[in-house]
Order: sequence, then C-alpha cells, then structure tokens
Amino acid sequence: MPAAAADSALYRSLFSDDETAALFADSAEIRAMLLVEGALARVQARLGLIPETAGAFIERAAREVQIDPAALGPETATNGVPVPALVAAFRKAMEAPDHAQYLHWGATSQDIMETGQALRLRRLTGIWDDRLGRLAAALGRLAREHADLPMAARTYGQAATPTGFGAVIAGWGHPLLRHRARLQALAPDLATVSLGGAAGTLSAMGAEGPAVRAGLAEALGLHDPGHGWHAERDRIGNFAAWMAGLCASLGKMGEDLILMAQSGIGEIRISGAGGSSTMPQKQNPVGPSVLVALARQAAALASALQGAGIHRQQRDGAAWFVEWLTLPQLCISTGRALALALDLSGRIAPDAQAMARGLDDGSGLIHAEAFTFALARHMPRPEAQARIKALCAEAQSGGQPLPALVARDFPDLDLSAAGGLGTAPAEARAFAEAAAA
Repeated sequence: MPAAAADSALYRSLFSDDETAALFADSAEIRAMLLVEGALARVQARLGLIPETAGAFIERAAREVQIDPAALGPETATNGVPVPALVAAFRKAMEAPDHAQYLHWGATSQDIMETGQALRLRRLTGIWDDRLGRLAAALGRLAREHADLPMAARTYGQAATPTGFGAVIAGWGHPLLRHRARLQALAPDLATVSLGGAAGTLSAMGAEGPAVRAGLAEALGLHDPGHGWHAERDRIGNFAAWMAGLCASLGKMGEDLILMAQSGIGEIRISGAGGSSTMPQKQNPVGPSVLVALARQAAALASALQGAGIHRQQRDGAAWFVEWLTLPQLCISTGRALALALDLSGRIAPDAQAMARGLDDGSGLIHAEAFTFALARHMPRPEAQARIKALCAEAQSGGQPLPALVARDFPDLDLSAAGGLGTAPAEARAFAEAAAA
C-alpha cells in the first residue's frame, strides 16, 4: 500500500476523496503559487514598485505557463521549499529576462506557498460547506420519517429506556449543524493572504509594503490580516481541531451504525454492505467502519498539527514541514468522511421489528425507570428505586417480566408512562426543521 491512500489504485476509493485530494496535488499547488506570483507582480506594478509592462507580462505568463512538478523535485530537496525552483523555472519559461527579473519582488517562499494554500483552502471549505448542508438535510429527512419509530436507547452498551430512531438520527445531525456554523466562521480566517517578506517586515518593499499586501489580498479575494503571520499557526491549528471534531462526530455515527447492524441486533440494514471472502452470510458494515477509522486517524493528525504550532522565532522549518506532512492527509480524510457519511445517509433502512425486539426482550426491564418514577409519586424516591430494583432482580432471575411483577405488588399503580418515548419524537422533528432551514 502506498504511504498515502490518495496515491493508491487499490485503496483510494476506500479511504480517499478525489475532489479534496485534487486540491493537494502538485499541479494544484503549483498553479495556485503561480497565480499568487502573477497577482503580486500586477499589484506591485500598479503601486510603482516594478514597471507596469513587467507586471502585466508576469501576470499573463503566470496564467499560461506550464511547469512540470517533477522538474522541481531535486531543488526542492536541496532548498527545503519548492519556490526557488519554481521561480527559476518560471523565469526561464517567460523567455523575457527584462520582465522576469521583477518576478517574486520582495516576497519570500512562505508568502507564496501559504497564500497559494489559502486559495486552495477557500475552495475546499466551500466544497465541504455544501456537503455538510446536504448531509444535514438528508439526515433531517430520515429523522422526520422515523420520528415515532420506537427503539431501545443504550447506555454503557446496555438497554436503558425507550427512545425513537428519529432522535438517534438527530443526535448524529445536531453536531453537524454546529460544525457547519463553525466552518462558516473559520473559512474567512483561512482565506488570509500571507505577505511578510524575508522575516515578516516587508522591508524589501519599503513604505509600499502594507499597500502591496492589501492589494494582493484584494486581487485574490482574500483577507488582509494587516501584518505578517509566518510564525502564527493558530489558523491551521484551529482548522485541524475543527476537522478532528467533525470526523469524531461522523465516527460516532459510524459506531452507532456498526452496533445497530450487528448480528443479533439487526436494527438497521445498510444497502450495498461489504461481503466476506469466505463467509457468504456476511454483510459487513464497511462504510461505518471507515468512518470510525478516519475519526481515529484525524485525532492523531490533528494532534501533530497542534504540535506544529510551536514555532521557533520568525520561521521554523521543522514545524512547518510537519504541517506539510499532515495537513493534506487530514483534509483528504475529512473530505472522505464527509462524502462517505453523505452516501451512507441514503442507504440506511431501519428494521422496525428488530427495534421492537430490542424494546421487549421478555423481561420488561427497559421500563424500570418509568416504573420507579411512577412509584415515587406514592413514596420517597429512594424507597421506590429500591423496590423496583428488587423487582428487576426477580425478573432477571427467571421470574415473571418486570411489568407483571410491578402490577402484582402495586396493583393500583398507573403504568401508562411505560413505553413512552418522552421528547424523542419532538427532538427528531425539531432537528429536521433545523436541518431544512
């Protein structure tokens, strides 16, 4: 298996997301950096830092030139960044040394790379915002459809009280609405221009430096932070934390689906489930398992990116390299998790009979809480809880079901609350409304 799933013909469809991965391809990175160089030259020409003719020529050439990423590899290994080789190749391709000398005027490699990255992340967050909206809407429709479908809620893996399948779906969906709101707040901060020059002071551009940065931001549709931020890595750290949080929420959905599809429970069916090489009966929950795996991977990658936020002085190559090694993979895995969850949302079918069996296993123990509170209207709650607990033990030892035992000992007790879903149906419908908004 290749080091990255995105590079594997075998595993790409399982673990990668082509639309996200395309934004981290060498060609996409080079194209974005060339657009930055072209826009920088045009802005500097307008402000009089370089000749107008040179600025126009460089901008036009930046849109037309084709540069082979492989040709930049050897120098990138030597320099630690691809920009020196890119600039040299671009100057050569222009075949206009009088204009080419003004390329990359006063900028540094980090400016070009990170502004190019901002362009790509802006596109990425737009794709993900759309996916989150569609996923929330799909789950909302599912929650509304099954708002009144009863099933067993489980805590610590044990049947607890009745709930509704729609409320379970709402529990998957509510975090996605919050993640989407956070993404919409986070995205503009990621779309921030970086222009600080060699050590963040724009010294080579003189008094016009701040105007160049503002003009570059405007030309590219990015935000001007008002200062250089080479060693300020909180934007990337916050993005990493957001991705890990989103993947964790999708992983929770995956864990629930695995349990509900488990042999002996079978409360849901997932169409198109995976098979076994030797056991023909198997319908493996491959998609949900991938969601869980990606969530665990995302947590580890996000931790590495948080550590990379500890930047020495005005630029730290070691910390910066950690970002290069982890950010693309974290983004690709997050994109895959979103795409997979969206696909799964259309392939989940509940089995009402199996859910009913989970509610009524013959013991009636799932109604213990309802019986406790019904009895607590007539005696102190601790006493009521102790009495019902004793009846639960009797039911578990092979006696009658709990409802029959309660009726035996407390024949006048109103047991109508048993089996109720509480607020579950309303919560499912409330989520559906929020997801459709």
